[in-house]
Amino acid sequence: MAAAQGPLEAVEAAAEGARRALGGTFAAVSVWERERGRLRVLVNAGELAAGEERFPVDESYPVHDYPEITEFLHEAWVGGEPHAWVEAVGEGGGAADGAYCHQRVADLRRRGRGCCVVAPVVLHGRAWGELYVARPVGAPVFGPTDADFATVLAAVTASGIAQTERLEEVRRLAFTDPLTGLANRRAVDARLDEAVERHMSEGVVVSLVVCDLNGLKTVNDTLGHAVGDRLLERFGSVLSLCGAKLPGALAARLGGDEFCLLTVGPTADEVVRVAGELCRRAAELELGEGVACGIASTGDPIGEVRSARRLFRLADAAQYRAKGARSSKPVVAGRDGGLEDPVVRMADRPPVPAAGAERRRFRGRRS
Repeated sequence: MAAAQGPLEAVEAAAEGARRALGGTFAAVSVWERERGRLRVLVNAGELAAGEERFPVDESYPVHDYPEITEFLHEAWVGGEPHAWVEAVGEGGGAADGAYCHQRVADLRRRGRGCCVVAPVVLHGRAWGELYVARPVGAPVFGPTDADFATVLAAVTASGIAQTERLEEVRRLAFTDPLTGLANRRAVDARLDEAVERHMSEGVVVSLVVCDLNGLKTVNDTLGHAVGDRLLERFGSVLSLCGAKLPGALAARLGGDEFCLLTVGPTADEVVRVAGELCRRAAELELGEGVACGIASTGDPIGEVRSARRLFRLADAAQYRAKGARSSKPVVAGRDGGLEDPVVRMADRPPVPAAGAERRRFRGRRS
């Protein structure tokens, strides 16, 4: 690890070292791209199965297929570091006795592997990704001692990555919300401009979901800001999980209690369906009072969209309408009369000069 010259070399060395140390035939290191709601494989080492590459171009898995990832983020290591766990295929093809029964068991069986040990990699106090080591069918199953050792190896991996990732970390932080780990307003700004340009040149569908988390002030005032931060983090995880169901979606926190999803490609109906699930999941959180959700999509009758600013104003107006009506479902711009939709009319109304600063920087952005 010490001789590695960059992040990719560091994770390659970590995978090879862990594979040998744990007596595995295969190992992988993956990074959790929280803003995209997916686990992306950086390197595969050892004996590769069909379709696997040593340095995959885009081998990734939606977080909603691996809910144990978010479980470890918020539950399993409260008060301490996360611990590795073992999963194995039993004689009947399912999970072995005493093992978790996750999607990973099906993955093991499909790739001809008999067991694996999975260790979360924690960097700067946040879940960064995971170290994964597997053995073939018929080989001894990993035990508690192996899990303990894998936990130590994951900590060593994190230390090595931290030494070689300084510049990358600076770049990431510039576009990441520090509390939730989602993209920030700067990232949305850049991506939304690019998306609208693609829409204008290629006709691709661009959709923006703007969410306002209800009840945060009440939580802060009655239970404290630490609990309020917990609510923001929990909703951020829900947003990331739902966003992963829309290919290429960007999940972001705009600031305060405001979040958004930006999609390029999925149809307006797909986005509305996922936003509906987002509203349902938000309502089930132990804290808060659900979420007000507004949607604007170039796939709906909202008129010509030639600027990122207009699409944001449409989504924002829809969100205001949802909040005012205390709607448990998303409000979608243009679906109540096209250009005569009250949401569209409100968004396109000439701005009224205000004494103070505008509510969001987006409203003052150059068209």
